[in-house]
Amino acid sequence: QVQFVESGGGLVQPGGSLRLSCAASGFTFRRYTMSWYRQAPGKERELVAHIFSAGITNYADSVKGRFTISRDNAKNTVELQMNMLKPEDTAVYYCNAQYLFSDYWGQGMQVTVSS
Repeated sequence: QVQFVESGGGLVQPGGSLRLSCAASGFTFRRYTMSWYRQAPGKERELVAHIFSAGITNYADSVKGRFTISRDNAKNTVELQMNMLKPEDTAVYYCNAQYLFSDYWGQGMQVTVSS
């Protein structure tokens, strides 16, 4: 069955960094577009970044230049390096995998940016 193990969330001060990791199993990882989404309290879930199977990346305008998404198809992992964090980055972050009609979600983890 499909499983995600997400790690790296937590509390960080403004201007700090965090690295989120998502280890996946139960599907052919290399075929899937891997993404990070986030949902802040009272707001809709939004796309943060995604990386296609070939390695092409896209980012939300709000995180461009601060966040970097990467994948390791040998280890079935996707990571999100988050730098220069702002209070408005506070949200629950979700790992997502998409390929054709398959769409899988991690359980989410809290990232809080606060002094």
